[in-house]
Amino acid sequence: MRTAAAAGEMPPVESDLRHAILTGDQPPGTSVPIDEVAAFFGVSAIPVREALKTLFGEGLVEHRPHVGYRVAKLTFLEFRELYDVRQALESAALRAAAVNATSVDHDRIRDAHGSLADASAAGDREYAAATRRFHFALIEPSGMHRLIRMYETAWNITEPARPMSRVPAHERAGFHADHERLIAAYVARDTETLVAESERHYAHLKSAISEFADDPECFADPA
Repeated sequence: MRTAAAAGEMPPVESDLRHAILTGDQPPGTSVPIDEVAAFFGVSAIPVREALKTLFGEGLVEHRPHVGYRVAKLTFLEFRELYDVRQALESAALRAAAVNATSVDHDRIRDAHGSLADASAAGDREYAAATRRFHFALIEPSGMHRLIRMYETAWNITEPARPMSRVPAHERAGFHADHERLIAAYVARDTETLVAESERHYAHLKSAISEFADDPECFADPA
């Protein structure tokens, strides 16, 4: 986690815990002891409990009676379900976004796509962040703010598992090619091709991730 707040400031308990989970600093299954977190931030247990209740509602932590909180760990089937949710929401947003997008939006999307190659070489955390920026750049011009919040929630729940960190370089190159086809259809405002390419991309993603379905570091035991 990031450092505690300076004297006189309200410690950002909720945002820092969320950041630690989404960036992989606290991987799935990690215990989140309330007293230790409170001591780290220099606060009572009350704001920590409130923060954890919020994160529980977002699906980022789990709570077990008489045990406490831990970072949520999905089964592979749960992960696949959330990818299906992401795909459905993204497809709906892309139709509107491609129509609404301006040349400035197109440039932002191309810039986000261009940063992916550098991020892939830089490391897994950078690659995950760059992938997120690219996909959100695609849908933000839709103006569908409630849908985007739902999409963000689904994305956040899948983020901590980080199975993409295990995907080999040639698969990442394939994802990059998928993105190029998405951009071409997006800029052409060809919504039917765009949605078809998005579906193809998600099928590619799910196929690659299925190779790690039994990896206990990624996914929980479904039993």
